[in-house]
Amino acid sequence: MASITIRNLDDDVRARLRTRAAGNGRSMEEEVRLILRDAVGGEPEPENLADFIRECFAPYGGVELELPPRGPMREPPSFD
Repeated sequence: MASITIRNLDDDVRARLRTRAAGNGRSMEEEVRLILRDAVGGEPEPENLADFIRECFAPYGGVELELPPRGPMREPPSFD
């Protein structure tokens, strides 16, 4: 495992980090590890499901679907 040193950290930032870590029941070091892991972790989530699906299937090209003609609506059922 690698280690890093952060120089010139503002006292206010350090104090807020200590308070946040204590509130979460962790050491400051563990809190920083989790913050960094969240900041640079996994791939960004898509903005919405439609964009995600479009991105997944875009390489395969589009499909043209023939829509059936619309007809008059049927009468609603009667429960008399």
